Amino acid sequence: MLIVMNHSATQEQIRSVEKAVEAMGLQASPIPGSERTAIGVLGNQGYVDDSTIRELPGVVECIHVSKPYKLVSRDFHPEPTIVEVGPVKIGNGLPPVVMAGPCSIESEAQMLASARVVKAAGAQILRGGAFKPRTGPHSFQGLGVEGLKYLRRAGDEAGLPVVTEVMRIEQLDDVCRYADILQIGARNMQNFDLLKEVGKRRHPVLLKRGMSATLEEFLAAAEYIVAEGNGQVILCERGIRTFEKATRNTLDLSIVPLIRKMSHLPIIVDPSHATGIRALVPVMSKAALVAGAHGLMVEVHPEPEKALCDGAQSLTGEGFATLMGELSGLLKYLGY
Repeated sequence: MLIVMNHSATQEQIRSVEKAVEAMGLQASPIPGSERTAIGVLGNQGYVDDSTIRELPGVVECIHVSKPYKLVSRDFHPEPTIVEVGPVKIGNGLPPVVMAGPCSIESEAQMLASARVVKAAGAQILRGGAFKPRTGPHSFQGLGVEGLKYLRRAGDEAGLPVVTEVMRIEQLDDVCRYADILQIGARNMQNFDLLKEVGKRRHPVLLKRGMSATLEEFLAAAEYIVAEGNGQVILCERGIRTFEKATRNTLDLSIVPLIRKMSHLPIIVDPSHATGIRALVPVMSKAALVAGAHGLMVEVHPEPEKALCDGAQSLTGEGFATLMGELSGLLKYLGY
C-alpha cells in the first residue's frame, strides 16, 4: 500500500502515520517527493485494512499496490532514479552511457589495450570479467582476484570507472575493493542471498535479466536489492532463451519501454550476449537506443580471434570506434 500525504503535511503528521503502520506489524518507508511525501507500506502478505490510516491528519489517499515489487515500481517512486558512478550518471534525460571491454580479463596487457581502445572511442565505463560463470567446467573460468587488479589498473590509467561480475557472497569484499559497479549475471538473477548482500553494500549494482525470467521476476529480483537499502540499481536486458537457434539468445527490446513505464530504475541493453554474433551488435545497439535504453554494454577485444571467451560476439577496436561514431549521429537525432 502507498499512503499519499498532503503537500502541507507536517513532520509530526507523517511520523504519526508511520507509527500507525508500525503498530500493524508492518514497515513504513517514507518516500519524499518534490511536491509531497508518500509512505510505502511493506511486509504485508495480503490486503491491508486502511480504515484507520486514511482518517489520520495529513493523509490524502491510500493506494493499494498488488505487485510483488513495490520499491522499484513507479507507484512507490514516481521520480526516475539516476545512478551515479563517479562522474558518470545513468538515467532518464541523460545521454545513454556505453560500457565496453572484453568478456574475460585474460592478462594485464589485454586489459590495458582494451581500456585504451574503448576510452579513445568514447566509452564511459570499462567492463571485464574476473570471475566467469561458464556453461562447461573445462572452459576458461577467469583470473579471479588477479584479474580484478588488472581491471582496476586499466580503469585508472584510462580514467574510466569499472564494472565486473560477482558470483558468490565470498567474492564481494574483493570485488567491492576493485570495482565501481557490481554486476549480477543472468545465472545469478535469482540468487536471493547474493542479491540481499549486494543490497547491503553502497556500490551501484548492474542486474542482468535471467535467461528465462519474466518481467515481473526481473523487477522482483531488483526489489531484493533495493529492499536492503541500495537504490542504485541498473537493469540490463541481455536476451532471453526461446526456441530460436539462429542467435545466441532472443533480444527482447520490448522490455525497455515497458520497464521505463513500470519502474523508476534505469535500463541498459547488452546486444553482444543477446545476439552472440559480431555483425548484429551494431544494428541492435542502435535499435536499443531507439527503444529508449539508458545505455549499452558492448564486448570489445583487441584480438577477438584469440579471445578465451565470446570472441565471436566481440567487436574489434576499429569496429567499436565505427559503432561509436554511428551512435553519435543517432543520439543527435534522438535529441541528446
